[in-house]
Formats: sequence, C-alpha cells, structure tokens
Amino acid sequence: MRRAFLLLFLLFASVVLADTPVIPTMNFELSAPNSPEQLVNSLNVVLLLTVLFLAPSMVFVMTTFTRFLIVFGFIRQAMGTQQVPPTQVLVMLAMIMTFFVMEPVGQKSYDQGIKPYMNQEISYDVAFERASEPFKSFMVKNTREKDLALFLRVRNMPNPQSIDDVSFGVIIPAFLISELKTAFEIGFLIFLPFLVIDMVVASILMSMGMMMLPPVMVALPFKILIFILIDGWNLLIGNLIASVK
Repeated sequence: MRRAFLLLFLLFASVVLADTPVIPTMNFELSAPNSPEQLVNSLNVVLLLTVLFLAPSMVFVMTTFTRFLIVFGFIRQAMGTQQVPPTQVLVMLAMIMTFFVMEPVGQKSYDQGIKPYMNQEISYDVAFERASEPFKSFMVKNTREKDLALFLRVRNMPNPQSIDDVSFGVIIPAFLISELKTAFEIGFLIFLPFLVIDMVVASILMSMGMMMLPPVMVALPFKILIFILIDGWNLLIGNLIASVK
C-alpha cells in the first residue's frame, strides 16, 4: 500500500515541478503464482493500478482544488452569467491555481522523500514517511480542530500529541469538510455585493412600474461592469491564495 502511495507522490511532485517522471517498468504477464511472494507481488500490482486509477480523486481530497472550484462556481452563479465562463475553463483555472499553491509542498516532498528514494539512499518505508509529511502538515494547517476532533471521536481515538500521531484516514475527511466550509464562507461574502445590486435594480424597476422586465437581466451588465472596474479576478485570486495557510 505504501509503495502505491509513494508512486502517487512521485507522479504528483513530478507534475508540479514540471520534471520528467521516472516511471518504473512493470511486467503484466499472467501466470499462476508459485510462491506466496509472487502472490503478494501480484496483489501489489493490482493495488498500484487501483491507486493510479483513483489518483485524480486524490487531487480533490489532498489539495485546495475543491475550495477553488466551489468559489469559482459561486462567483459565476452570483453574477448570473449562466455558463460564462464555461465549466471547463473554471476547472482548468482551479487546477492551475492548485498546482501554483501546492508547488512548494510538492518540492519539499520531492526533496525529502522521493529524490533520495530514486537515488537508492533510503528505503520505500522511510521515503513514504518523508514524502507524505509535507502534505500532512499542509492539510493539518488548513483543517479546523473541530473537524479533526470529529473524526477522532468517531473512531474513539485519543487526542494526538503531534501531527505524526494523526493518520491520513483521519486527516483527509477532516481536511475535506474544512475546505467545504471555507469555500462556502468565501462564497457567502461573494454573493452579498451582487445581491445588493439585484435588490437595488429590482427596487428601481418596481418604482418605475416595469414589473414585467426581469431584474436579473437588467442587473447583469451592471454586475459585470462593477466586477471589471474593481478588477474582480485579480482581487478574487489574490484573496483565495491568501486564504491558504
């Protein structure tokens, strides 16, 4: 299991650092195992392929991708621009920002664990511990103590004395719900000014007797204009990056 996660860290750090990953060769010959060791090796290959298949999901649960994508969805909905920007653009923007924010974490993980392991200086057990430590520290810094305590309490686990005492099985779900809460808090703050614009436009139209004219249609160009005047994307991206600890 740790070998599979170590390869996942290798792939992630290589992508973040824009280096050419060195992927080990694998033999996929199908034959009956002649010893318990061969059976274990075959199971390791199956486990490795499963982890690689689930690798995109790891991006959602171990990085800030979820926060960025939800906030971008809120800004589009608050402005009322329907499908502009397109979902594909928002996903790619969230992915690029995730790589930008996670680059120092990936660099540290690569230098501490993956690079020494590739140079055959340490074993894969030590490499896994060193490579996972930066990601674990990052997730703990961005996780609320209340969320972390929730999953510790569910598992009837004692309070940890340090980060090393907390397993990924507890950190990952706690980190994910913390990211959801943070994203919804930012989304609420984004909605407020646009809601005020909608209310003002609706009040003006009602006072003029134009009840059949949709307020959303009239408010849309004003919201776009204000968003452009305040350099909204620059302001939004800057504050999103600043919200990551």
